[in-house]
Amino acid sequence: MIDGRTVLAVIPARGGSKGLPRKNILPLAGKPLIAWSIECASQSKYIDRCIVSTDDQEIANVAREWGGDVPFLRPTELSRDDTPGVLPVLHAVEQIGGYDWVVLLQPTSPLRTSSDVDGCLKTMADAGAPACVSVTLAEQSPFLMYTITGTGTLKPVLDRADRHVPRQRLPDVYVLNGAVYAADIEWLRKTRSFLTGETAAYVMPRERSVDIDTPDDFRTAETMIRASMRF
Repeated sequence: MIDGRTVLAVIPARGGSKGLPRKNILPLAGKPLIAWSIECASQSKYIDRCIVSTDDQEIANVAREWGGDVPFLRPTELSRDDTPGVLPVLHAVEQIGGYDWVVLLQPTSPLRTSSDVDGCLKTMADAGAPACVSVTLAEQSPFLMYTITGTGTLKPVLDRADRHVPRQRLPDVYVLNGAVYAADIEWLRKTRSFLTGETAAYVMPRERSVDIDTPDDFRTAETMIRASMRF
């Protein structure tokens, strides 16, 4: 609970991953990928309950082995490749009522910490915002990016009056890192999106912003986790 609001966390973990098959239960530095998010949620100061939403019985079993709460199996129609990420969250809050805020914790962000989760929720509370999402500083600025036209020439992605401003003077830009999404449940039901002009931002460092989608991402995360275990 934070500022009198109860908080439900949802870890979505469908079984049909294409880029990295069965990634949600693949062993990462000694434990299944999904276990990192289950443990992260359990260490939060503000989360009142965390559930795993999955359509896959094996994932459900593994999640339970690692302390996960799996109160239902998600319908197949909410587990397709093209299912918008907000729909399993909306389904979960319909199944599990009685909460004010919801937090989406994707299992593909194992380097996120409970401090990041709590920091996102506190940012939302302090700002009086209906939603907050985690972001990280972009490695490349869109002010320096181009597309290639049909005739093979370069066209700037963003129009700038002065294209010779030094890199150091360009404004900072941020990208979603997929680690934490938080929202007021009633607001989310209306908007059906975590991202609107009202959404606040919680900035995370790049070293905790790995989002696993490919085997290379998985190896990167494992290398970073094992390196941190040495200290």
